[in-house]
Parts: sequence; C-alpha cells; structure tokens
Amino acid sequence: MYFDLIKRTIDLLSSIILVVIFSPLMLISAIVIKLTSPGTILVEKDNKTAQRVGKNGKIFYHLKFRSMIPHAYNLIKTDPKLKKYYAEYKRSNFKLHKDPRVTKFGKFIRKYSIDEMPQFFNVIKGDMSLVGPRPCFVEELEEQKKQFPDCDKYIKEMLKVKPGITGYWQVSGRSNVNFDKRVEMDAYYARKKSLFFDLLIVLKTPWAMISGRGAV
Repeated sequence: MYFDLIKRTIDLLSSIILVVIFSPLMLISAIVIKLTSPGTILVEKDNKTAQRVGKNGKIFYHLKFRSMIPHAYNLIKTDPKLKKYYAEYKRSNFKLHKDPRVTKFGKFIRKYSIDEMPQFFNVIKGDMSLVGPRPCFVEELEEQKKQFPDCDKYIKEMLKVKPGITGYWQVSGRSNVNFDKRVEMDAYYARKKSLFFDLLIVLKTPWAMISGRGAV
C-alpha cells in the first residue's frame, strides 16, 4: 500500500515537472509534425496500436507523437505496396527495422524517444507510471501469445502493475530483445516492486534515449 502511494506521488510530481521542462521540445515537435506530414499530431485514436493494455487488462489511449504516415496501421494491412510487410511486421515483435511508413522526422523522434513524451499526460491521468512494463496493444499481445504460449504466466504477472514510459526492457536493448525475454523481464520487474530498482532504470534511461540503441 505504502509502495503504491509513494510511487504514485513520485509519478505525479515528476511528470508535471517533466512536462514543464520538455514543453518547448514537445511544442517544436508538434509544429514540425504538422508542417511536414498531413494528419494528426498524435497517433490517431482509432489506430489500433494506440489502444494499449494497461494494469489488470484495462484498455487506454496511449499518447504518442505520430511518427508514421496517417492511418499507418490500416495501410500495412490494406495497401498493396505495404501489405507485403505485414507478415514480417508480426514476426518481428510488431516492429519493422526499415518501416516504409515512418516519416523522415518520425525516424528522428523515434530514435531519441521524443515521440514518447506525450505519455507524461498518461502518467498524470493515472493510466501509466514513469517506470513499468512496456504497454502492448491488443493485437500484439494476442499474436505474441500464439508465438510464445509459455509466456502466458509472465504476461499475467506483467499486467499486475501499471505500464511505464521507461522500464527494464526499454533500457536493456528495446527492439533488440525478443518478446519472450521482454515479458520475462517485465514480470520480474512487477514481482520486485522496488523504488531503488525504479531509480536505477530512470538513471539508465537518458543513455538509452541518447544512444538510440534498439530503437526502430
């Protein structure tokens, strides 16, 4: 009980401070997205990848700067030029290393995790924490369960805590880590429930952002 209260207090105060600090960068990013690509600034609400699975399986709208062409999720399934990538997309943890849907500016903000900054508002709202497992979207979770059936016990543990903007997986290689290993790491994090572990992850996060290691 005390752990959850302290963690929520840290999340709320830290997110408000970080929104203030990074507001100029977020404003510039929003302007550049609007000027360089048609469509919304944030990932569209009807984009299935924006519907993430949170604590206890609750679905929430995951705020991210849009780094892809408009309606990218639908296009990879329906556009003749992009459909050929869909099988690879599912096989590779729902991440294409050379995704043709990503815009030029999108590559930059994805590499340095700038696209993740609107999630501070998810934390303020209470859907996410600063530190926690990476939130999966519904189709991703369903498909990965089929590929890795032995991971079900780890997924159940992972969903006992709020997902995070950063986490054990995010600072340990991101897309270089396969789904089965990722959820095992996230389950370990959920079991540990340690503010000290959170601090270690937060301290590693700036380097993960600057290096762009594992980002696609």
